Amino acid sequence: MTAIVEVLSELLIIFLAAKLAGELFLRMRQPAVIGELLAGILIGPFALGLIGVPGHEILELFHEDREAAREGLALALESIAELGVVVLLFFVGLETRLSDLLRVGVRSLAVAVLGVLGPFAGGTVLMLALGYPSIESIFIGTVLVATSVGITARVLRDVGALDSREARIILGAAVFDDIFGLLMLTVVSGIAVSGELELGRVLWVSVLALGFTALVGGLGALVVRRLFPPLVDRLQLEHAPLVVALALMLALAAIAATIGLAPIVGAFLAGMALAEVAERYHLHEQALPIYTFLVPFFFVVTGARVDPRLFLQGETLGLALAVTGVAVLTKALGAALGTIGFPLRSMAVVGFGMVPRGEVGLIVASIGLSLGVVERPLFSVAVVMSMLTTLLTPPLLVWLLRPLIAARRAELATTTGHVEGATS
Repeated sequence: MTAIVEVLSELLIIFLAAKLAGELFLRMRQPAVIGELLAGILIGPFALGLIGVPGHEILELFHEDREAAREGLALALESIAELGVVVLLFFVGLETRLSDLLRVGVRSLAVAVLGVLGPFAGGTVLMLALGYPSIESIFIGTVLVATSVGITARVLRDVGALDSREARIILGAAVFDDIFGLLMLTVVSGIAVSGELELGRVLWVSVLALGFTALVGGLGALVVRRLFPPLVDRLQLEHAPLVVALALMLALAAIAATIGLAPIVGAFLAGMALAEVAERYHLHEQALPIYTFLVPFFFVVTGARVDPRLFLQGETLGLALAVTGVAVLTKALGAALGTIGFPLRSMAVVGFGMVPRGEVGLIVASIGLSLGVVERPLFSVAVVMSMLTTLLTPPLLVWLLRPLIAARRAELATTTGHVEGATS
């Protein structure tokens, strides 16, 4: 069996596990994403080992270097997973118009600011109180700032709440959150490497991140309305609108990653710009098979990164639970305060919608480990925190959203009934 066959076999296992687990959880009236995350933990290299464990052919390709082979296989799987979450946020963007986000812009900014300050302060103070050095404490605070909007976006879409006011606030806040998190990571990394704050680098990163987001978010829709129709109407390619849309998605995701933002920010902005022409060219329908195929890979691979054995280490687990508690409370309360004046359930939806750290928390923690800012035990704490916040959010959101969705459906039915009565 060649190396490529090994990789394809693992992709098959991931896909089948995702769909079977998703089907099971849908029958239990739970989002498929919960099943996909748990399936990843079960089949991952730290449990059954059905994926993520290099076989003979891959080991041979890496000259029997097991660690290099493991990293190579992980890179292949994570590349597919990253493409999956890029497609997910692109799809979410297709269902989000700029005008919708602008209506909640101030709220989104408030949610992001309070949802960043609370976790950073809470995490830093907790670690300092436990006697950890300043740089490690600050870095854990920075890890707690992260938000993985992919998890929340999937749940919102699965329950039909993606067009709600709460969903728009969460999506807008996630963009601001990513920028703030990037700036804080730049500050902490600079201090860790050089021992001092590099103000020039922080300012440069700020200009790039804010400029990219403002430019694409503000002008993207206008450019698409003017240039997209004449371009795709002239092309003779099959499914030309989808081809151009996917090219724009990948281009903006790559630019965002180059700047230092999460690629999903670029993908979301690409989808939002294309929302102006999505209905005319049936982009939702054309992109749906790609979504159905690729998106589950992200959630299964995210679950596979979790080592269940971490729960058996008493000291690590105790600290991880304390950090997770601070992460959940400070993010949920901070984000919810940004929507003060809303009904309590709506505030809770926004608050808990910002809670999952997912792959973003893992990436920030990995950077800290590679820079030597944190040692393996604290890295494990960050991993457990990222995993727990990711697993806790979907069922909480579903429980919070059900009454809101039911109320909206009843209101829509009443409105439709009045309209039909008036026309008859």
